[in-house]
Amino acid sequence: MIESYKILENGYHPFLIRDGWQVAQLNYMPEQDMDNIKRLDIHHLTDEVFILLKGNAVLISATIDMGTVTFELTLMEPGITYNVPQGTWHNIAMTEGCQTIIVEKSNTHISDFEHFELSEVCIEDLKNKVGLLFETVGKVK
Repeated sequence: MIESYKILENGYHPFLIRDGWQVAQLNYMPEQDMDNIKRLDIHHLTDEVFILLKGNAVLISATIDMGTVTFELTLMEPGITYNVPQGTWHNIAMTEGCQTIIVEKSNTHISDFEHFELSEVCIEDLKNKVGLLFETVGKVK
């Protein structure tokens, strides 16, 4: 009667999709490495909840005002639920082996997203800031 799920493959995996909501697991993939983050995402119709299962991750949120990007970074802790409110630009930087759970409205990954491509200057700024946070837990490459 009880369902259980264990996802070991890298990447984003929606695995429990019900009427109006879904649970997904995001496991480290190269696109989420701090050296490879090149854009931000926004969801206009849903909050997005992140829970760190294992490893190290930094939640990235940002405001964009006339092309100027201001980052706010949160070093995730296991067992803490983090909510990214709808309408918030965001991404997540992960170290190898990291696993997170994501809860959001169903089909968000299909139809409710917009991307903002970061400039080279923003990419370098973000990489440096995320690197400093990872250094605090001793997990920089």
